[in-house]
Formats: sequence, structure tokens, C-alpha cells
Amino acid sequence: MLLRGNLHAHTTFSDGVRTPQALVAEYERLGYGFLAITDHFDHENLVHPDYEETIATLESELLIFRGIELSYQRLEQHVGRVHGDAETLYILNHPARYKLSVAETVERMHTIRRAGWPLDAVEVTDTGMYRPLYDTDEIPLVKVATDDAHRPPHFGRAWIEVDASRDRDAIIRAIRAGDFRVGFKD
Repeated sequence: MLLRGNLHAHTTFSDGVRTPQALVAEYERLGYGFLAITDHFDHENLVHPDYEETIATLESELLIFRGIELSYQRLEQHVGRVHGDAETLYILNHPARYKLSVAETVERMHTIRRAGWPLDAVEVTDTGMYRPLYDTDEIPLVKVATDDAHRPPHFGRAWIEVDASRDRDAIIRAIRAGDFRVGFKD
């Protein structure tokens, strides 16, 4: 089954403009099959006490992934952590926003991996806009497209399509294997 999904989206629990339920409704309307909600930690590296429970209890036709956008503070680099049921996917988020060269992106990848964060993928988008510089074999990570959705212009700009069963861990395994394609809004 071909499933369209977004691995990076924000709600009012951090700097998004939609509540979790309203964000889910946006992606249901767009015909997505899955959505990872990845709100930021606050300045003290904490999330709102109700965050995990709220995400876990969302009712939707979408397959919802719990997630968080971590800050690797020594480099001020965001890393997405998307939880399946048993698997976890780590994504180097928006290198374009940091204006990194390919070499700098690779060095950050190695630094973060040495710190124990097992990076699996890198975004080739910035708020859904394709950044071809990062879509290169020189960066030895799987390349994903995400919206990094905060507000309406971002919703539905970029996605991945995975041919997998409707199972969180199967989707994560397919992404790690590179068994998906990216898509962008015209």
C-alpha cells in the first residue's frame, strides 16, 4: 500500500499555529496516510507535561507518529526523533536553514553520531521547499522531504510516499532502507 506522509510538523505545543487535532485534520484533508508530530523542546529541554498523552490519544484516520524535535546544542542543530512502536527514526533537520555546505552537513552528521544519536536520514527541504544541494550521495544518509509544518503555507508542500503496510515500524524500516520516494507541491 502506498502511503503519503510527513515526518516533521509542529503544533501549538511549540511554535505551530494549529492544535494537534487541527493539524491532524489538515493532513487528513490533504489525503495523507501518516503524520509525525515533532514539536520542539522548550528552552529548558522539556516538553509540556500533556504533550505525550495528547499525541497518544489523537483520534484519526491517519497513522500518527509521536515525535520530538531535539536540539543538539553544541552545534545548535535540530534533529527529528520519530517513534514507531519499537523502532525510532532520527533525522538531521533542515541543513539549508543553517546554510551548511555539504561538507559541513557530513561533519555534523559524524559529530552527532559520535554523541550517540543514530542519524538515519537528512531533510532535503526547508519548510517544504526543495534544496537540491543536500540531495547528494556525498551525504551518506537517506534523503527525506518534509513540510516542517508550522502554519498554512507549509502544509502539504513536501512529503514521502512509502510502499509499506499501515504499521509505524514497517514505515520506519522502509524509510531506513530508502524504499520510498519524495514528492513536492507544484
